[in-house]
Amino acid sequence: MRHIMSGALLSALAIVGLAAAAKAQPPVVHRSGNTYFIGACPPVTGLNARCTADIVTDKFGKVLKSPAEIQGYTAADLLSAYNLPSRAGITSTIIALVDAYGYPTAETDLAVYRAQMGLPPCNFNNGCFHQVNQKGGKKLPPPNSGWDVEQGLDIEMASAVCPRCTIYLVEARTSSFKDLGTAVDEAATLGAYVISNSYCGVESKGVRRFANYYNHSGVAITAANGDDGYAAGVCAPADMPTVIAVGGTTLTTANNARGWSETVWSGTGSGCSAYFAKPSWQTDPNCPTRMVGDTAAVADPDTGVAEYEDGSWFVVGGTSVATPLIGAVFAVNDGGVNAAESIYENSSDLFDITSGSNGTCPFAYWCNGEVGYDGPTGMGTPNGINAF
Repeated sequence: MRHIMSGALLSALAIVGLAAAAKAQPPVVHRSGNTYFIGACPPVTGLNARCTADIVTDKFGKVLKSPAEIQGYTAADLLSAYNLPSRAGITSTIIALVDAYGYPTAETDLAVYRAQMGLPPCNFNNGCFHQVNQKGGKKLPPPNSGWDVEQGLDIEMASAVCPRCTIYLVEARTSSFKDLGTAVDEAATLGAYVISNSYCGVESKGVRRFANYYNHSGVAITAANGDDGYAAGVCAPADMPTVIAVGGTTLTTANNARGWSETVWSGTGSGCSAYFAKPSWQTDPNCPTRMVGDTAAVADPDTGVAEYEDGSWFVVGGTSVATPLIGAVFAVNDGGVNAAESIYENSSDLFDITSGSNGTCPFAYWCNGEVGYDGPTGMGTPNGINAF
């Protein structure tokens, strides 16, 4: 594990927005390996979504930070792990990150991250970074400290993989699917080639009415599989067949030709949709409907990535790491895309994840890493850009 469990403590995360009406509860502390973590965003009900960022803490749930020391995997580590080109992308390619609520320090936090990672500047003045509301305007919604962590992670992972791409942070007014979907539509209107959605809502009949928001021809729309394992059920919008559903792995250095090793992260989501039809390129035998997911990348907080936000470095995991990372790989390639089809057609350009589990399930591949397709990691993780 690359990060250091030391340093001062972040202040407790405030819970605002839709959850403000309920009395805030202390976040649940989870454990992966020797690492403790909490979810950046609280659970939600109804037609709402929660962000899927997980923050490394001590065993009492106190977030660990360091003002100066970079903790967790760096941009260079991620490029190495997935055989990705450096200094990639072109300015005409727009990658949009859709999130909820405002993030006042987005530009300054991104500047620190990119400078420390040796990436070119990306700010309002040079036209590389844009921050807009769900209608494309400059009046941003009120902030939310949990979603701030999510947004910082999103723009930093996009920067790590596609540093020359133009980045749009599109902020929904709330975390309702109505507002988030409106933000996705706006991102498409703004010309995004990739739209990344690092959030998860409960699959239900009601979610089906929002499917059109996540269907834009020629646009790669990524969505998180979720962070609560197989037992939690399928996430929306990852369950939609027009979306690229992104699961999570545990990524460690290894003494092999690749230099890295991956297994299924126990927290990643997967499963068989109850409501959405199977896309033509999915041919797994025991799910007659949409099977989640399609691909994956690092997500385990025990092997988390470095994030800079509001004056400090800390370590973050969750499928919120993997989702913008995969989106940025699509942005690097900048070719035609039909949802996840290319991932299934180019399996030789993926690292097949064949071990690890996220729970107990009716059919082994629904929750276990296997040769070829499996739910937690889909067809595998990036080995270069050709499958994307």
